[in-house]
Amino acid sequence: MLNAALSGFLVSISLIAAIGAQNAFVLRQGLRREHVAWVVLTCALSDALLIALGVTGFGVARRMVPWLEQAMLWAGVAFLVVYGALRFRAAWRGGAALMPANTGTVPLGRVIATCLVLTWANPHVYLDTVMLLGSISTRYAPHAGLFGVGAALGSFAFFSALGFGARLLAPAFAKPQAWVVLEVVVGCTMWAIAAGLALG
Repeated sequence: MLNAALSGFLVSISLIAAIGAQNAFVLRQGLRREHVAWVVLTCALSDALLIALGVTGFGVARRMVPWLEQAMLWAGVAFLVVYGALRFRAAWRGGAALMPANTGTVPLGRVIATCLVLTWANPHVYLDTVMLLGSISTRYAPHAGLFGVGAALGSFAFFSALGFGARLLAPAFAKPQAWVVLEVVVGCTMWAIAAGLALG
């Protein structure tokens, strides 16, 4: 049971840690120290809803379509391999300094709206949380629910660390080299998860 929750926690963080528009937005808000708690909560709750949909809905779909689990497993492996390669390519091209914008305070409503668009309009979110996590959760039956809880907690922990820890990371992530290192770490993690799925 604990293994299922811990696996969900680690897999969730590994997937979310990939640098993208949503994470860059959370980090920028953290660097600006503006509406950070609301941004973290919006991202974490959105992920929790999507994870719940994946864990509960995927199990139902698997019973209705027996071959779906294997198909989604290998689709997930392919996605992780490709996405990991994209991270390595991004690292090869070098990073870009991420500095907070020198603008006035943005209204909370606009910040939340932007956060929701970056979350729900991103197709990778559905691949990660609904399809991939839903597929992996079936391996922990009858504790798939605990896997989902662990994944949701992993999402909350990551966004909290990213948003509230941004002020500590600001000096480091002002340098492109820091993003290069992070891209490489994320790429290696993606490929390690893909290998574990394929060989497991």
